Amino acid sequence: MASAFGHAAAALAISNLFRLKTKLSLGIILLGIFCSILPDADVISFKFDIPYESMWGHRGISHSILFAVILSGLLAYFLSKTKRQFFAIASFLFLATISHALLDALTTGGEGVAFFAPFDNTRYFLPWRVIQVSPIGLESFFSEWGLRVIKSELRWIGIPFLISFLIFRAFKSSES
Repeated sequence: MASAFGHAAAALAISNLFRLKTKLSLGIILLGIFCSILPDADVISFKFDIPYESMWGHRGISHSILFAVILSGLLAYFLSKTKRQFFAIASFLFLATISHALLDALTTGGEGVAFFAPFDNTRYFLPWRVIQVSPIGLESFFSEWGLRVIKSELRWIGIPFLISFLIFRAFKSSES
């Protein structure tokens, strides 16, 4: 998995690009960050001896497209007042949530991501596995391995985030 920091940076990058056309409140952006990290709550499955490769295991259903659709749709339903606002919020939250699975599919470890669960539990990686897989647990993260993860994420997530931020700022300042 990518780290929580990497997932949060991806959600911020998505919000920057998204906000070029749509006004997103700070609360919605923070919710997008939460949605980008939430799929890893499935690590609790290890405590219940649920096998990694199970649909209910790590990188299973909580990393699926269906999960992202349902989560973003439900949240947008309760947070929006108009149809236009619903689609804007749902779209942003969907992209923030599914970015988690996409980043995990770019990592160098694990068993892949069940994008199509519950219909198909096949695990997939993207063709480019460039992000160093993050250790599970804080103690392991604050180690040499964690430092390698941060360096990898700065390159593959941080630089795109910075570019999206600069594009957002450039377009916003040209509108003023």
